[in-house]
Amino acid sequence: MKSNKGPRVTCSPVLRSATLHLEPNTRKSNERNWIMNGRLQKLGIGLVVIGIAFFAGGGYTYMKTQEGANALQSFSTAQNVKLSYNEQGQLTDHGTTEGAAAIMSLLTNDWGYKVSASEMNPNDPLVNTASEYMYQMATITEHTLNAATTVTFPADVVVNGQVVQAAGTYDFQNTGKYYSGFNRTNPIEGAARDKIWTGTALALIGQLGVGSVTASALQMGLGLTALFALIGATIVLTGLGLVWATRGATEKVKAPAFRPVAYQI
Repeated sequence: MKSNKGPRVTCSPVLRSATLHLEPNTRKSNERNWIMNGRLQKLGIGLVVIGIAFFAGGGYTYMKTQEGANALQSFSTAQNVKLSYNEQGQLTDHGTTEGAAAIMSLLTNDWGYKVSASEMNPNDPLVNTASEYMYQMATITEHTLNAATTVTFPADVVVNGQVVQAAGTYDFQNTGKYYSGFNRTNPIEGAARDKIWTGTALALIGQLGVGSVTASALQMGLGLTALFALIGATIVLTGLGLVWATRGATEKVKAPAFRPVAYQI
């Protein structure tokens, strides 16, 4: 019998290439990310510039603070006012530690000033720090508050036809009165006030007060310098971090090349 099968046909496989299609939403998302990364990088650069400005401000503040410190040191050296210490490194006044203790009590208890031990150096008794200026001011004030003087009236003091103070010489002992605490209606106190609180004493106290405020202001200047530097460093590091984090993401990423994939039907 003849076979009904026809001739054998060989089919070659047909190769079709697969094409990658990016979804529109994916392209838009990548574009938005690229734009955002670029903005963040620009923000980082701006922060670096601002941080450098803070560094510059700190440098200027430090320069001016040093100029003031040098001027104060020169002034203190010219004045050549020194505190008194004994061999044990204790403050003394008129040779006694009791007198110095009374001065320190006035300064810390009555005035409420906080003395810095680091500013009271027996090896450097020159008055050139805030605490030393304040202590010297308290020294003059303590002596004045307990000063004694004599008042002389060559004639009777008559008020409204009455003798309120007889002529003569009187001793007066100040008992802790400040300049404004004297009773000027009392002839003896009124006359003694200008002898106790002399112009020299008031001028020295005012001068020492300026020195103390200047020294304190210079300390604040150093504090501001450190603050500017700290803020500047923080801002610069933040800006550099943003630039570093986005440095490779601001370039548009090319779509990868795909090879055709053959499959058999």
